[in-house]
Amino acid sequence: MKTADELLQLINRYLDSLPYDRKPASLYAPIKYVLSMGGKRIRPTLMLLAYNLFKDDPEKILSSACALETYHNYTLLHDDLMDNADVRRGQPTVHKKWNANLAVLSGDSMLVLAYQRMTECDSHLAEVLRLFTETALEIGEGQQMDMEFETRNDVREEEYIEMIRLKTSVLLACAMKIGALLADAPADDADNLYRFGEKIGLAFQLQDDYLDVYGDPAVFGKAIGGDIVSNKKTYMLINAFNRADNAQRAELERWIRATDFDRQEKVKAVTGLYDEMGIDRLAQQKIAGYFNESKTYLDRVGVSDERKSELMRYAQRMMKRRY
Repeated sequence: MKTADELLQLINRYLDSLPYDRKPASLYAPIKYVLSMGGKRIRPTLMLLAYNLFKDDPEKILSSACALETYHNYTLLHDDLMDNADVRRGQPTVHKKWNANLAVLSGDSMLVLAYQRMTECDSHLAEVLRLFTETALEIGEGQQMDMEFETRNDVREEEYIEMIRLKTSVLLACAMKIGALLADAPADDADNLYRFGEKIGLAFQLQDDYLDVYGDPAVFGKAIGGDIVSNKKTYMLINAFNRADNAQRAELERWIRATDFDRQEKVKAVTGLYDEMGIDRLAQQKIAGYFNESKTYLDRVGVSDERKSELMRYAQRMMKRRY
């Protein structure tokens, strides 16, 4: 069996080797650019780790793993355009480096390439494509829910959890299940790995929300509090609204309505409200709850604990981020 770091090397080498020789070259240059920017490669790594539970030749499914990474980066390319973001992973975003029209076209081509790469799997093609397509539709639904939440101050916690399940978790779950399917795993094992990935994804996204408020700026590489400054509906803000007394709600609403403010003052004030309401502890409990739930699904997978150990180590590493 290979370690997660060894699998990451395989993934990066494979992505670097992919040819882009179609014309016009200008359409494919942003795709190569986006995929060369690095990143954690969590989704393809999870797919290979799931496959490696059952079989010892994960390099056989690199095309499918990198199809998922291509798809993920397509969503980031379009997210950056929708958010008018200037930077991604320390580099100019595609629409800033080139232009918005090319970002749309190159993103569309990335989606098609993701499907093309996924079709190169040797077996279970129909089942893999059904899962991949359903996942892609769910991610779009989650993105739309996220956008609609921005105009609401009455979002319930269960609505938010469903949104991040769709927007984030299902792609991790999809990675796990496709890896299992391509390894000819029993159906129950494939389903339990899907649930494992889903719960890990929920914990992972909630930790993102938490770290944007309580992370270490020195490790984060930038100022924390971006979600607070932009009034983004996160687990933290939603639960603050749901738990606030009248005075706390009025203070939250005052900061959300404010258009002229000092960034540090707003972050400090809203963080202080979170502290008063115990939102930090609430988030930590929720994260731990989903992570512990994920382990119950991995426990049900019918392979030895020794074979599961690298996947479990990787999941634990995902959750030990401080940025």
